[in-house]
Amino acid sequence: MKQIFPDKNKTGLTRELIDAMAPMFEQASAGAIAIDVDSRITWINQCYSDLLQLPSPASVIGKEIGRVIPHTRMPEVVATGKPMLLDIMEHNEQQLVVSRLPFYDDNGEVVGAVAFVLYDDVQPLTPLVSKFRRLHQDLAAARKALAKKTRGTRYSLTDFVGASPQALEVKRRARLASGREVPVLLLGETGTGKEVLAQAIHSASERAEKPFVGVNLAAVPENLLEAEFFGVAPGAYTGADKRTRDGKFQLANGGTLFLDEVGDMPLPLQAKLLRVLQEGEIEPLGSNKLIPVDVRVIAATSRNLDEMMAEGSFRSDLYYRLNVLEIWIPPLRERLVDLGILSEVLLGEICESQGLRGEITDAGIAALSAYHWPGNIRELRNVLERALTMSEEGELLDTDAILKVLPGGDAETAPRTPFRPVRPLARVVAVAEAQAIEEALAACRGNRTRAAKLLGISRSVLYEKMAKLSGN
Repeated sequence: MKQIFPDKNKTGLTRELIDAMAPMFEQASAGAIAIDVDSRITWINQCYSDLLQLPSPASVIGKEIGRVIPHTRMPEVVATGKPMLLDIMEHNEQQLVVSRLPFYDDNGEVVGAVAFVLYDDVQPLTPLVSKFRRLHQDLAAARKALAKKTRGTRYSLTDFVGASPQALEVKRRARLASGREVPVLLLGETGTGKEVLAQAIHSASERAEKPFVGVNLAAVPENLLEAEFFGVAPGAYTGADKRTRDGKFQLANGGTLFLDEVGDMPLPLQAKLLRVLQEGEIEPLGSNKLIPVDVRVIAATSRNLDEMMAEGSFRSDLYYRLNVLEIWIPPLRERLVDLGILSEVLLGEICESQGLRGEITDAGIAALSAYHWPGNIRELRNVLERALTMSEEGELLDTDAILKVLPGGDAETAPRTPFRPVRPLARVVAVAEAQAIEEALAACRGNRTRAAKLLGISRSVLYEKMAKLSGN
């Protein structure tokens, strides 16, 4: 058999072989791009240019790839000479499955790299994505174990699950917050995932290696709050320890302080917190010494702060200090389209922790969709865990298994809930997709490329969906 590479180049692919393979890969992929040894773009095809929403392929030729694709790992391929045969890259709220390969000159030196987008729709790869997410969770858990002394975080932005427009907007704002050193105010009902988002913002920020300290103000007795926040000097009061006790601000110094349920903070402490945020220094209880602190504050509440300010129970000056960047987390009932993926992820976590196996049917998702979810994602997890525990069918959760544990889902209350007329979720989604595609094509006067952009999907996915619709 003839050798693919001559003896003087046994290290990898040559530019000539890449050129020969490119048409085949380009046809089978959703985009392709190449860079030189300085990580500057030398070639990009039209598909990838459309996917990245660029004016034209020529507009980025010669540019450093990091300026066009901020989180790309292609420079790493050039630097190490090692291929990345399968990776998931996030760009503009979209997950892309990519393959990256280095190529060499006749002397065996790396002279560039080429990448192909294998999939621009990860739906067919749900098992792979689930495994990818679990690996990220394992990595986060390992980091937490290594960083126990520095109070690390457990969650990243991938742990805030959802693909609805509302969830994507939350993630967009969270990414914005992670890149800025400003206070953030998270608003939303109990159980919507405010602490997950707070940890995710910290994990993606420049303070990620520093402490993340959280305190729930509703859970700390009012007479202990000042000591909890600012610490205690030796002998500050009768029975106090002779050693200095650090408060949350000292523990979070250099990192992030998460104030959960900030609406429950009493007025006297609000005034002291405002001063700390303005001056950047604290005074421990029983001490006359001022201690400088560098803390980024993320606050969260399920209460209506506008009403509280009108009543005089929350200081307006503190509100404006905390609310530099506001993120509203919608309740679960306003993003029911995420129920399917949320249920899948939560069931995976439950099964992993309990050593079980479990899946939920489309009919089971439809039953969940008919409920109003006052407890939001926290309640959804509870319902799924109870359903899996009590299910007589074992691994499969259908309508009956859900109704047995869903509040108001028994026989006596069933007439008050619309479970019976609910259609299977797959059918509801199919009808909605068909209507959306029809409206997009009408708005774009039949231009499929523009319709795909309007729908937020690739042209290949649009063609696939249209083919399915024409076959029905």
